[in-house]
Amino acid sequence: MLDEKNQKEFFEIKRIYIKDASFEAPNTPNIFYYDWIPNVKLNINNTVKEIEKHMFEIVLKIQITVKIQEQLAFLCDLDQAGIFLIIQINQQKLKHCLYSDCPNILFPYARSNISNLISHGSFPPINLAPINFDALYENHIKLKEYQ
Repeated sequence: MLDEKNQKEFFEIKRIYIKDASFEAPNTPNIFYYDWIPNVKLNINNTVKEIEKHMFEIVLKIQITVKIQEQLAFLCDLDQAGIFLIIQINQQKLKHCLYSDCPNILFPYARSNISNLISHGSFPPINLAPINFDALYENHIKLKEYQ
């Protein structure tokens, strides 16, 4: 039993896993004969769900759409998830943790899994640059203040 009154701030990664993954390359094998000048579109989002008291599931959702000359080369979707135990953190710090710190932890796993999916599809690598989740979270907060 957890004694919350005497508990200090606590953060623990309980589990990191792939919740969902999809790779589609509908125009193979013909797309392999095109000059590889890709048009890459990246969408990224995350969801937060409290699954029990102090226990949160964070899902980092990444979708990459790659076209060559308006032909779909491939579509890669990945939901990289983690379960985090977070105790005795004030509300403002908790939100930052859930929407910035946890995605920062999940992103390297997602990047690796996406790279594997793409290479197993026999396509050249798409190197995802690091993402500044702190800046994204701060921008989100500022946008909410102006609305």
